Amino acid sequence: MRAIGVVGSPRRNGNTEILTNHALKAIAEEGLETELITLSGLDIRPCNACGVCREEERCTIEDDLFPLYNRIKEADAVILASPVYYGSATALMKAFMERTGHIGNPRRVFAGKVGGPLVVTRRAGENFTHAQLAFWFHLLGFYVPGSTYWNVAFGREKGEVTKDEEGMNTAWNFGKNIAFLLKKLKG
Repeated sequence: MRAIGVVGSPRRNGNTEILTNHALKAIAEEGLETELITLSGLDIRPCNACGVCREEERCTIEDDLFPLYNRIKEADAVILASPVYYGSATALMKAFMERTGHIGNPRRVFAGKVGGPLVVTRRAGENFTHAQLAFWFHLLGFYVPGSTYWNVAFGREKGEVTKDEEGMNTAWNFGKNIAFLLKKLKG
């Protein structure tokens, strides 16, 4: 069983990546294979609404997205993690969500997988961003476990998220719940 964390922050080694790695470590402790994918530096363009993906499992845009789509399609669990940018997920994460969703949804390739969101914010916008990411999981048929609170942590400068004890514990418990649910579904 394999869990993938997708980090939609354009900043490498930042708070969102730290929080996602923390959740993945909790999952790995339960014996699952984990992988971190950072979208930073990748060429992922927005959907151009050509409609080809409705008929075929492919995308006409030639960028870095389709190999990532195949990796998450093969995974058993997926975490999408984004910092809050102007009250929302990053444009990079939105492009990733839109295009993977459009390609996969007609085929229900994600239905029955386990997953959920992680959000990092400096001050506000976390609830909308959390909901925005969660809606993607619900629409695509994922099973979404809870945690001990919303999957949100606070921090601005690199590393500050580690000072949010409740946020770190919530991400850890979320990782444990992903592993638990996945084992129940696959066991």
